[in-house]
Amino acid sequence: MQWKGYLRQDGRKGIRNYILVVYLVECAHHVAREITQQFKGAPVQLIGFSGCYPNEYADRIMNALCTHPNAGAVLLVSLGCESFNRSRLASTIEASGRPVHTIVIQESGGTRRSIDEGVSWIQDTLEQLQNTPTTPMSIEELIVGTVCGGSDATSGITANPAVGRAFNKLIAAGGTAIFEETGEMIGLESIMSSRAVTPELAVELKQSVVKAARYYTLMGHGSFAPGNADGGLTTIEEKSMGAYSKSGDSVISGLIKPGDRPHKPGLYLMDVVPDGDPKFGFPNINDNAEIVEMIASGCHLILFTTGRGSVVGSALSPVIKICANPHTYQKLQEDMDINAGTILEGKAGLDAVGQEIFAMIQQVASGQPTCSEQLGHQEFVLTYKTFLPLGPSCLPA
Repeated sequence: MQWKGYLRQDGRKGIRNYILVVYLVECAHHVAREITQQFKGAPVQLIGFSGCYPNEYADRIMNALCTHPNAGAVLLVSLGCESFNRSRLASTIEASGRPVHTIVIQESGGTRRSIDEGVSWIQDTLEQLQNTPTTPMSIEELIVGTVCGGSDATSGITANPAVGRAFNKLIAAGGTAIFEETGEMIGLESIMSSRAVTPELAVELKQSVVKAARYYTLMGHGSFAPGNADGGLTTIEEKSMGAYSKSGDSVISGLIKPGDRPHKPGLYLMDVVPDGDPKFGFPNINDNAEIVEMIASGCHLILFTTGRGSVVGSALSPVIKICANPHTYQKLQEDMDINAGTILEGKAGLDAVGQEIFAMIQQVASGQPTCSEQLGHQEFVLTYKTFLPLGPSCLPA
């Protein structure tokens, strides 16, 4: 259970060593993308925030991502007049010990000159990254998140409970696991809260689901898509039972929000639903945005289950795709890392597939690329949200 990790100045360890090219407003997106595309096949990835109006949540998430253990260096690309505080972000990255450079398009001479400047900096920095110190890393230092997308009637029978078995093993080995989708826990809040490590945390878990139900009612669209119904799911409660099974049956150690890092090993629920009423620019459910939020909370890698066949990956942290439906797996084998449909076919049990997932977590952490990495997937979504700070009951001592 040991491999080589990339040692960062704050003592955390990464399983990848990427240069991030970060656009700080949509007007800088094209320049950032053009820079990144000069390095296909190299450890260079594109992320960004499209909004011009400032948002505390987006600022917090971006600061967390640019200092994530899987990030080795950062190139910031600014138009020059957006509201994002680029100077503070650059200072935070510099203080973390990572190489950082900022391009301001309005000051650099426009599109072509900005692209040339960015390409030159990355070429030099790629050489520096080869000298990043490595150190032994073990399962106890790993943070793993899980998301489901494109769910169908097989998801809650095969892939999701198999991830729950893998989470049980991860937590028993001293690791940290995060599950989310409070909007897909509706109807299960009492069952879930019964696993809380303290009565006070149980109250917080229940309230997070109540908040989600209210939020989706106001939005006029819950976490149940036409594709779910086409795949055989009938109600949000049925979908919730399947989504909930990804958490396994370990004690729940805390409730976090995007950007909060678990304070000790264990199992955590992430509340991704904004606090307060929906506002202009606020999103509805988006798997890619939720993956980004889990990465911002320190996840080294993500377990993504799907029945209908989502093919997404992510920038910054590897995504292990676990296919619930054997028919979907046959059509999308190139995109799927694990075929949990073998459970439905009677070829394997939940425990066996859970062990397969647990083994792949270690293999990917030690450097084995996932299918989405091999195919070049680097999906990324960061939008507007508002969150209140955690209360003392959310992270029991």
